Amino acid sequence: MENKQEVIHLHHGSGGEHMTKLLNEVIFKILKNDILEVRHDGAFLNLQGNLAFSTDSYVISPVFFKGGNIGELAVNGTVNDLSMCGAVPKYLSLALIIEEGLSLDEFTEIIKSIKQTADKANVQIVTGDTKVVERGKGDKIYINTSGIGVLHEKANIKTQNIKENDVVIINGPIASHGMAIMSEREGLEFESEILSDTTNLNHTVLDLIERFGNKIHFLRDATRGGLASVLHEITTEINLGISLLDENIKVENQVKSACELLGLDPLYVANEGIFVCVTAPEIKDEVLEILQKINPNASEIGFVTAEHPSKIIIESAFGGKRVVNPLVGEQLPRIC
Repeated sequence: MENKQEVIHLHHGSGGEHMTKLLNEVIFKILKNDILEVRHDGAFLNLQGNLAFSTDSYVISPVFFKGGNIGELAVNGTVNDLSMCGAVPKYLSLALIIEEGLSLDEFTEIIKSIKQTADKANVQIVTGDTKVVERGKGDKIYINTSGIGVLHEKANIKTQNIKENDVVIINGPIASHGMAIMSEREGLEFESEILSDTTNLNHTVLDLIERFGNKIHFLRDATRGGLASVLHEITTEINLGISLLDENIKVENQVKSACELLGLDPLYVANEGIFVCVTAPEIKDEVLEILQKINPNASEIGFVTAEHPSKIIIESAFGGKRVVNPLVGEQLPRIC
């Protein structure tokens, strides 16, 4: 007779023997580090300098997808949010809300991904919490991560620093994450798999800040709402507009096909490894050279202009122009 797969039960969150076993044999064992090993109600940290703090919750469906899983996403998401502030990410907290019935194998795989992703980003998981809710009251697992980082001494990342003629650069093709999730939900198949672009951006971003300092005027990762939403965040805060060149905004062919099938505009589709960088014009070539060594599809997509304040205008390869409007409603729910 086949062995029944072990699953998470409510008693794994009760604070008793089963919870202690889950913590010791999975969470503490995999995420082990000196700070976590103290096993206090909080973490004792040694930090100096100006700090950045960020928190985010992850409710993605499905929790496993092509190119990653919810654990990897939770670490990268908070690491990237800190990086966009110009901070060096140092420490993360990890809060898990597990639905009764999640298999122990899946849970272990998620925790292993968290560890591998944290190591890649050079951050430590130092404190956290584990809760279990009744079957039907969650969707396998929800994760919250909060992070602390030390601001780089050369960083000055603010929307107010953006000036007319600044250049808008992105570090790769857009819409891969959203379409990786949607293609799985809809059962779409393509000649090549669509993979999520989830990755940590801190090493790349901090290299730019180290080299160019306050000539990097603005950074933002283009997650929910996609590239268009980030650009609208900019134009609503400054009395300037943005002009875009459609042909410079790269979208992988299979991602473009998926968007067409589902009637979605790639400009509004979520990313998890793409960031917008607004720079002084004199450093744009050097910034692009650095980014294109990592991804050849990094590109200069437009510039900041006073010609159409608070508007985003995109020009096609044939010279036609259209206004990029703000996203209305929820285009892709449960995407991160």
